[in-house]
Amino acid sequence: MSSQAAGNETAGATEDYSYGSWYIDGPPEGEGPKPEGPVPLCQSSIPTSLSHACLASLSLLALLLLAVLLRRRQLWPHCGHGRPGLPSPVDFLAEDKPRMVPAAVFMILFSSLCLLLPDEDPLPFLALVWTPSQVGWTQAPCLSLTFMYSCPSCLPGPWKMLALLYYPALYYPLAACATARHGAAYLLGSTLSCAHFGVQVWQRVECPQTPKIYKYYSLLASLPLLLGLGFLSLWYPVQLVRSFSHKAGAGFEVLQSSYSEEYLRYLLRRQKLESSSHTSKHGFLSRAWICFRHHIYTPQRGFQLPLKLVLSATLTGTAIYQVALLLLVGVVPTIQKVRAGITTDVSYLLAGFGIALSEDRQEVVELVKHHLWALEVCYISALVLSCTLTFLVQIRSLVTHRANLRALYRGATPDLGSRAWTPHPSRQAIFCWMSFSAYQTAFTCLGLLVQQIIFFLGTTALTFLVFMPVLHGRNLLLLRALESSWPFWLTLALAVTLQNMAAHWAFLETHHGRPEVTNRRALSAVVFLLFPINVLVGTMVAAWRVLLSALHNAIHLSQMDLSLLPPRAATFDPGYYTYRNFLKIEVSQSHPAVTAFCTLLLRGWTPQPRPPAGPQDSLRPGEEEEGMQLLQTKDPAAKRAGPKASHSRARWGLAYTLLHNPALQVFRKQALSGAWANGAQP
Repeated sequence: MSSQAAGNETAGATEDYSYGSWYIDGPPEGEGPKPEGPVPLCQSSIPTSLSHACLASLSLLALLLLAVLLRRRQLWPHCGHGRPGLPSPVDFLAEDKPRMVPAAVFMILFSSLCLLLPDEDPLPFLALVWTPSQVGWTQAPCLSLTFMYSCPSCLPGPWKMLALLYYPALYYPLAACATARHGAAYLLGSTLSCAHFGVQVWQRVECPQTPKIYKYYSLLASLPLLLGLGFLSLWYPVQLVRSFSHKAGAGFEVLQSSYSEEYLRYLLRRQKLESSSHTSKHGFLSRAWICFRHHIYTPQRGFQLPLKLVLSATLTGTAIYQVALLLLVGVVPTIQKVRAGITTDVSYLLAGFGIALSEDRQEVVELVKHHLWALEVCYISALVLSCTLTFLVQIRSLVTHRANLRALYRGATPDLGSRAWTPHPSRQAIFCWMSFSAYQTAFTCLGLLVQQIIFFLGTTALTFLVFMPVLHGRNLLLLRALESSWPFWLTLALAVTLQNMAAHWAFLETHHGRPEVTNRRALSAVVFLLFPINVLVGTMVAAWRVLLSALHNAIHLSQMDLSLLPPRAATFDPGYYTYRNFLKIEVSQSHPAVTAFCTLLLRGWTPQPRPPAGPQDSLRPGEEEEGMQLLQTKDPAAKRAGPKASHSRARWGLAYTLLHNPALQVFRKQALSGAWANGAQP
């Protein structure tokens, strides 16, 4: 019986009922490609739930300490030392605050939200209370509300909605520590940033591969997150050291008035006129540089973009990276796996659909692999083209933003729609200003996705209908269709060509330098006879118009400063409407010239220590030079304006000089003549 059992085992071992053994000409055993196994689920030594719970507790503690540190006096100004208040994470309307910290925090926040897409536990700290292994979706359906809320893995949607509020609250203290301008706040920021950065690095080092989407997707998607946290973990300690060395306060005071004063100096500076010889000598280079500056954003002296636009540019770059990464790793590895797993069995699959590429099965395998490789190339090329166009459009938008802001700062009325422009803020304007950066990020993501679909379909059709049939000499479907319909295309081409030639040579003449329409009878006859053909031409033109409109709107979907609707209906474009109101708030609330003059007024009202007063006829150093410089001018146009303008300018200069230098009043002509009349010696 033992020998019989052994024989049965041997027979059972030799029998193979796999799908590949059903065909005689199947691949030999051991030569087929071995599919890559699934990535095992990695368990970090520090659970994600525990690390998130610790970071959330640390953020809450830091927020409470900042609230105690920054006491508010708005409600009870005379009650003790004031009451604790919630610190502001970012001062969006301040033009002289550090910009790198808000940009880094927003990049961290958006990257964390992107990592929520494949995550089944959007709120990891809930695993400390509810373990997913207790009850699962596959074991028992959620039958009641109590069960749904006791099983976070059953309905991840509501928890992901709560995660959209959890992550901004988690990173709120990380941004608020920079606005406190205090050594203790910098210490809290250093602790928070180092803790976040250490936890992220520890998790990525221990578990670089994840089974979701792609094995390295989590690692690649967290690169902007690590970059932002790494910058903050360096910036906060540097500010802490500066606060201890008593340099932070002085540096901030210099920074506070730098931009507004620089803008005012640039606005009032003398414009240098370039000579014609210099322009002719460097004509080509100057024109190339002007064209480059009109299309590519380059920083200019005396002007800087508002903080909202800086954040929008940072979020746009991050969104391009995250969406492109998701589109790349979600499709290309799958195509590569399918191409690597192609065997001779694919010929039977194609034969079932009536497709016979070749009689040789191995040639069929090579053809299918070649077509899949071409499909992969089309997909990657479309993705590169989409990312490039989106990036260039956003760079061009920065140039438009700067031009619009400069025009509005000068008091010009912008051509931004049919409605009249009013610089006063409103409820709708405030709402649009609040959501501008978020809208810009969403438009960029959606625009990149739409461009990828359109360009992929276009490149695929062009490759498989034109290039590959011409190269291989088979499957010439498009060429055969054109060959069968050549009378139609020839008629349309001849009709368009003949009408253009007749319009140029027969129906238009020039008399006394003015063009006039002639041969009106023949013109009317040609219009009547060619009406049916022009209908067909109009159909082709309409299809071309739809294609161009779709392509134009897809490319400019992420550009909020350009309306996708006609000028009369521009206000119905929600993105353009948001941009209009964003400019309204920025111009009315953070005008650099107004800020500069308000700063000068506040400095004039602020009591400043004065040196001990000397004799009345003595002058402080620099007063004579200040008065003389104010009375001088180097503007040739002002010198040619006549004596009246010179007299008015001198009176204004005299008033300004006497206002800021009261000691000069004793040297005026009236004061001296009065003193001489009283017997004083000159």
